[in-house]
Amino acid sequence: MSGFKEDLFEHISAVYQTIADEVKGWFSLLKEIWPLLLLLVLGLTLLVWLAKPAPPKKVLMATGTGGSYKLLGEKYRNFFEKKGITIELIPTQGSQENIQHLIDRKDPIQAALVQGGMIASDSLTGVESLGTVDYEPVWVFYRSKLFDEKVHILDRDIGKLKISIGPEGSGTRKQAQNILKLNDLPTNTPNLLTLTNSEGTAALQRGEIDALILVDGYESVNVQKLIKDPHIHLANFVRADAYTRLMPYFEEVTVPMGGFDLATNNPDHPIQLISTTTNLLIDDRLHPAIQALFLEAAKEINGGKSYFSKAGQFPSYLNTEAPLSAEAKYFYQNGAPPLMKYLPFWLAEFLERMFVLLLPFAAFAYPILKSIPTYRTNLAKKQINSIYKELDQFEKATMETYDPNRRDEYIATLNAMEHKVLNSKASKLATAECYSLRNNIEFIRNAIERQMFYRGR
Repeated sequence: MSGFKEDLFEHISAVYQTIADEVKGWFSLLKEIWPLLLLLVLGLTLLVWLAKPAPPKKVLMATGTGGSYKLLGEKYRNFFEKKGITIELIPTQGSQENIQHLIDRKDPIQAALVQGGMIASDSLTGVESLGTVDYEPVWVFYRSKLFDEKVHILDRDIGKLKISIGPEGSGTRKQAQNILKLNDLPTNTPNLLTLTNSEGTAALQRGEIDALILVDGYESVNVQKLIKDPHIHLANFVRADAYTRLMPYFEEVTVPMGGFDLATNNPDHPIQLISTTTNLLIDDRLHPAIQALFLEAAKEINGGKSYFSKAGQFPSYLNTEAPLSAEAKYFYQNGAPPLMKYLPFWLAEFLERMFVLLLPFAAFAYPILKSIPTYRTNLAKKQINSIYKELDQFEKATMETYDPNRRDEYIATLNAMEHKVLNSKASKLATAECYSLRNNIEFIRNAIERQMFYRGR
């Protein structure tokens, strides 16, 4: 048993000594190469300072006060929350206000939902698109028997009808005015009311107004209320193809017969509609990782089959009024960044940033690390040359002022030099040079002991 204890103690002692030697060796190495390490640290610090920062933990997004934008914004907020990012939804009057938030470079809002046709290309400084995420049909609802479907609704004199076309600054009002202009109809007459979508829906159902123009998604609460109301009818854009030619940001969509309710055959005939698009616009300074996350959210939330779109149709770049961001171009060409497919967002983003950061750092650090052995050798040679210089000065001084009575003092000085050589780092890194120096010291020492200096004089 005592033998086992002794063996165990020896193994533990050996392990301890090995670790202690390694630590001592590393400390010794650090003392030698600290200038190079300092250079590496300074280089890394500079790269971190120049590199893109980490993505923000909070993003402000302009949506609307109701309708499909609010619903869609809430879905995006829930998606981001799962990834550890907070989206604060900012209620607005609609697309016109949303785009103004993005154009203002001092405004903290960095993302917004905007209707196609609302974007003035001459004022888009600093605004980019992540693509189109949904259709937004133009719905013209009216009370029963108000119009003759055989006559184009917007071709007749509507000056006597009470029609809500949305509040000032809303996308609905802008689109309604564009349609009225195409038909050479007035756009600011008193009968064109400025009710919100929800207010207009309630007023139409109560019979207080004659018609209502909405630009909203199929799943909108207001749209669903009106298509289920038997007293409300949906106008048919029989010239939908003409609208899409004259206003390229419009798309043509169709509600088939019975498309709302097969049991009641609602509607009892196919209805053609014109539809603008919902576009996800951003401030071009929005962090690339957040842009990628928005695109992933759009793919999950808007990429499925919906009433008017096929599975996988969105997100896409249908509306070209705003330039597509570089991150979105990569997404549409290659899909999501590979790391985001398999890793949590925070980890994928961190690794991507580190990869981008470490590539230039590696290019900077490689020659420095490669030079460490040469640097240590040069340092050792510098120590040897320093002692050589000291030996040369000693030899000259001794030859000029040699005193036989100081021989022991001379020998002690040479012994100290040799001791310095033996205990220097150079003795391990430049062994041959150290032996050569010691031989020279030995030569002078022998000369002094034999009083060769004296004889030479």
